[in-house]
Amino acid sequence: MDGPQGTIRNEAEADAVDGEGAPHEAPAPGSEKGKGRRRWVRRTALVVALVLLVPLLSVLTALGINYTGDPADGTHTRNRDALWLGHAWVDGRKKDADVTALARRLQGTGIRDLYVHSGPLEHDGTLPESVYPRARWFIDAVHEKLPGIRVQAFLGDVLATEGPDGMRLENADTRAAVLRSARQILDTGYQGIHLDLEPLHSGDRDYLALLDALRRETRSRNALLSVAAHQIDPLPAFHSLWGAVTGHPKWWSQEFFGQVARRVDQIAVMSYDTMQPLESTYGGYVAQQTSLALEVTPPSTDLLMGLPFFHENRFGHWNHAETVPAAVRGVRLGLSRTDADRARFGVALYIDFAATEADWRAYKEDWVR
Repeated sequence: MDGPQGTIRNEAEADAVDGEGAPHEAPAPGSEKGKGRRRWVRRTALVVALVLLVPLLSVLTALGINYTGDPADGTHTRNRDALWLGHAWVDGRKKDADVTALARRLQGTGIRDLYVHSGPLEHDGTLPESVYPRARWFIDAVHEKLPGIRVQAFLGDVLATEGPDGMRLENADTRAAVLRSARQILDTGYQGIHLDLEPLHSGDRDYLALLDALRRETRSRNALLSVAAHQIDPLPAFHSLWGAVTGHPKWWSQEFFGQVARRVDQIAVMSYDTMQPLESTYGGYVAQQTSLALEVTPPSTDLLMGLPFFHENRFGHWNHAETVPAAVRGVRLGLSRTDADRARFGVALYIDFAATEADWRAYKEDWVR
C-alpha cells in the first residue's frame, strides 16, 4: 500500500506504522514489549477458547446427566412401532422371497406400520406413476404374509427453503398438486401417506395448510396421515439462533411441533443426525427430545421416536455415538419421566437397507423384549 512515507513492502513493516502513518520502532523479538505482546495474544486466545468451550462443556455435561437413572418398568413397545423402507420394494428390485424374509424379520416385533419410499415428489408436487410400478404387488404381498401390518406411502422432496431449487409450499398450485398426488397413490391401495419434506423451517404456515388439506382427504378414505418431524429446540428459540449463524435453522419450536402433531395421526421424530459426540450425550439428547415431544403431542396422535438404523461418520452424525442402544435407553428415560403409561407411543427404525444384525438385536432386546 502507498502511504505518506512511501511504499510499505511487507507485513512486518506495516506493523511498524502507527495510526498517523508515521513510522515507529517495532519491538525487538526478545524485548519486554515483544514478550508482552505474546503474553497478550496467548491470554486472549485462552479467554476466547473458554468463552466457546465452557457453554459447550456445560451442555454436554447436562446431557450426560440426563442419560443417567433407570427407566420405569413397562417402558417397552406398545406394538405401534414403524419401519422406514427403501424404494427397492416398489420399483421392481424386490421379489416374493424378499417379502418372506421381511416377514420373518418382523415376527415378534412391535412394528405395525411400514413407510415404503414411493416417491420422490416432483418439485411441482406431482408424482409420476412410473416411480412406483410394483406398489400394488408389495401391498398385497405384505397383507398376505404380514396380516395386521399397514403399508403407507413414504413421499418426500427437498424444499426450496435454503436454496434456489426444490418444492415451494408457498405456491398454492404446488400444494394442490401434492394433494392430487396423495389421492393418486392412495388409489393404489396404500393405507396412509407418510410425508417427509426437508428442510422445513419452524412456523411454516403453508405446511400446516397442506396438512389440513391432506388430513381431510385421508379421513374421508379412512386412511392415515403421518409425517417425519424435525427435532425440537433443545433450548428456547435455538432454531432462530442457529439459523442466523448457519442459515439452516434445523430445529422446530416446541409450539410448532405441537401444531403439526395435532394435524396428523402419527408424528415420527427424526431423532438422529444430532451432532452429539458421545453415546451418553446422544442418549441424553434423545431423552430430552422424547420429553419435549410428549409434552405437546395430543393423546390421539401416535408419537414415534426415530432410531438410527444406519451408519455414517460426519460432523452431524457420529456412528460411535448415535447407536440403537443409546437411542432406546434415551427413549425409555424420556418416556419414564414424562408419560410412562402413554399408549400411543412407539419407535421408528430408519432404514431397512442400512440396518445391521446388531441394530435389530438391540431393538428387540432393549425395546421389544
